Amino acid sequence: MTLIKSISGIRGTIGGRPGDNLTPIDAVKFAAAYGVWLKEYSKKEKLTVVIGRDARLSGEMIQNLVVSTLVGLGIDVIDLDLSTTPTVEIAVPLEKADGGIILTASHNPKQWNALKLLNEKGEFLDAAQGAKILDIAEKEAFNFSEVDDLGTVNRNDSYIDIHIDEVLDLSLVDADVIRAAKFKVVVDGVNSTGGIAIPKLLKELGVEVVELYCDPTGHFPHNPEPLKEHLGDICELVVKEKADFGIVVDPDVDRLAFITNEGEMFGEEYTLVACADYVLGKTKGNTVSNLSSSRALRDISEKHGGTYEAAAVGEVNVVTKMKANKAIIGGEGNGGIIYPESHYGRDSLVGTALFLMLMAERGGTVSELRASYPSYFMSKKKIELTPGLDVDGILVAMAEKYKNEEISTIDGVKIDFPENWVHLRKSNTEPIIRIYTEAKSQTEADGLADRIIGEIKTVAGI
Repeated sequence: MTLIKSISGIRGTIGGRPGDNLTPIDAVKFAAAYGVWLKEYSKKEKLTVVIGRDARLSGEMIQNLVVSTLVGLGIDVIDLDLSTTPTVEIAVPLEKADGGIILTASHNPKQWNALKLLNEKGEFLDAAQGAKILDIAEKEAFNFSEVDDLGTVNRNDSYIDIHIDEVLDLSLVDADVIRAAKFKVVVDGVNSTGGIAIPKLLKELGVEVVELYCDPTGHFPHNPEPLKEHLGDICELVVKEKADFGIVVDPDVDRLAFITNEGEMFGEEYTLVACADYVLGKTKGNTVSNLSSSRALRDISEKHGGTYEAAAVGEVNVVTKMKANKAIIGGEGNGGIIYPESHYGRDSLVGTALFLMLMAERGGTVSELRASYPSYFMSKKKIELTPGLDVDGILVAMAEKYKNEEISTIDGVKIDFPENWVHLRKSNTEPIIRIYTEAKSQTEADGLADRIIGEIKTVAGI
């Protein structure tokens, strides 16, 4: 059982002892710390916070605790109930709210939940702001309101529809072009809120939808991380239904993966590549992704006359670099699309609309589109951390071992070899070291990952 406090918010497993897991006491404590911080940060007398949640089983319980805590601090709450992470991000500025909280553990299994914390722009907090909240929580420096000063709760369940309207209004999205293509698409919503939002969007765009696991019960039918080994059902159904492609999202709808018409993974790394290809073909500009993302994005950016830069892993880091570089599209290689014309947050609804535009205008099949891109293969593996393991020392030793190669230590250690690369980093959300590799074949990528894991084990003495 685990409680992880990081740049990604407060994340933990439900049940167990306070301080070790995300118990009701921890949910209240961190919600209160966020409320206290927000009062200091905003310098305003009266505050409003937007709250939404994915469909996981613990969601309603955590939602009730967080809402009541903020009300107890005198903060007004706009409760979106079942929603998506990007929907909450969009709602915060539209409501002129002072902040937002999304209750979701993203791609983690059902026993997890989390508080993702937003500022007044609907963007994730930076590390310094997160550190202040953790300090307030540690000291329990809370001062709750008296009865006449309690906050209010306003429930608004219309925001998924508002979010869809915002997507349809984007300058590079033409609903008539998509309708004319008469697509048929299978959607795996992993029984969470993507099962509400994605089919709604597709139907607005005239797409024939075949729904798979789109009932938001919170009973995830498979591991909710959209990786190949978890997606056998949709791969089979796309072929059976003779669909044009499949769409897979994670429980909070900020990660997007496609299945080709042949029932194969398009590759979550190539979600961003395809969307960037479409946007850069219409608008000249630059791109940003994180260090663990495919070289294919760099290749596509340069093909269109733009430049590419890599940021440390974590949405807030990517957004910071996107703003600095005036990037017109960016995101993370795990299927996260950030399109600033909409907002600075990973958004599967936006990504879906851009991909549909690309396919409608280009024609052909999704398999043909994938074959047209530079071919890189990625391996994503991990090592479970044991207590007392000197992870930082291991990373330093690996950097020293490969000091003659191109090394980045912005986020863990990334080693760029001429034909491939490896990125080693501590996870912000799980007690593991992640090992990402990329090469010109899957065998080579897997072999490089296994070699590096062997070297890490030797260094660590495990």
